[in-house]
Amino acid sequence: MTLAAAIIVAGGKGTRSGRAGPKQFETLLGRSVLDWSIEAFRAHPNVGQIVVVASVGRETEGCGEGVVRVPGGPSRTQSVRNGLAALDLSPDTPVLIHDAARPGLSQAMISSLLEALAKADAVAPALPVSDALKTSRDGKLVTVSRDGLFRVQTPQAFRLGAIRAALDAAGADLVDDLAAMEASGARVDLIPGDERLHKITFPEDFDMVAKLLSPASSMPRIGKGFDVHAFEPGDHVTLCGVAIPHDAKLKGHSDADAAWHALTDAILGAVALGDIGDHFPPSDARWKNADSAIFLKESVRLAESEGYAVSSCDITVICEAPKVKSHREAMRVRTAELLGLPLSAVSVKATTTEGLGFTGRREGIAAEAIAVLVPSVSAR
Repeated sequence: MTLAAAIIVAGGKGTRSGRAGPKQFETLLGRSVLDWSIEAFRAHPNVGQIVVVASVGRETEGCGEGVVRVPGGPSRTQSVRNGLAALDLSPDTPVLIHDAARPGLSQAMISSLLEALAKADAVAPALPVSDALKTSRDGKLVTVSRDGLFRVQTPQAFRLGAIRAALDAAGADLVDDLAAMEASGARVDLIPGDERLHKITFPEDFDMVAKLLSPASSMPRIGKGFDVHAFEPGDHVTLCGVAIPHDAKLKGHSDADAAWHALTDAILGAVALGDIGDHFPPSDARWKNADSAIFLKESVRLAESEGYAVSSCDITVICEAPKVKSHREAMRVRTAELLGLPLSAVSVKATTTEGLGFTGRREGIAAEAIAVLVPSVSAR
């Protein structure tokens, strides 16, 4: 079978998406919207060359190795022409033209399109319209029959020579590339579409697509952390960023905030990214006397880079002294502020070991934490 080529159109401005930059370069579950489509094509055994058509100045973003990059044009149709021009292949080569704003491309969809192209001049996935349709005529609503109406998606499959000829004969811009093929009298077939190919257009689409693309496992992830620090001479301990008066302080390379260290490990553990020592080794002078808020914020950022956000946490401080209870609310507030969570999602408790062990002998403080993480669209 001749390997197909894929063209990903990523030149739009995405002004309706509510994001600061083009939607195709925004983060979705730990990777850019564009990268979702690149990786889908790259993983398919019957796809050879991949071309990304992006706006001028952004041609190299989010592409990686093995991807041809070309600048877009003033219209979508011209951008597609630019992508086709980058292909030095036989006219019979199958070519898949795809919008970067549809990140939910599956291997099964690519296979279905290529298989259907053997019996047609052009193929596209489509979903039947299920909602009632209305139009306004002379200020009155009129019902439009939805019989035979479809929502057409991408990728759309063509033979390279045929789509080039059809676009050359078409106008400056089209609703989609199928319109050019239809105008040429070609046979166009539709195959069943996929709800996961929903197009990101408006701000709420990011949440919708994130839910569609989250693994069936989109169940929360849970991490557990533990930390311990010994006492040394001083006049206070720091727990959850709160200074608590005491006749000793906690010994450590940083500020020795055992509670936040345990929480940092819990967050890292939930996304399998090691522990606090991997990211902030005590051998590194940069972290000498560092505020543990730095560690906690970085663990949140790392989790979000994997597509997860902290949903709630539970911290238990274990010590005979100092007494923590009167400081618990301040500790909850500080932790909630740093994580960007409502106070109701942050629990802080304290307990003793009834005089047993090193904490019972008042030699130091231990802390445990559990963090619950849920799939997130992007970093906060």
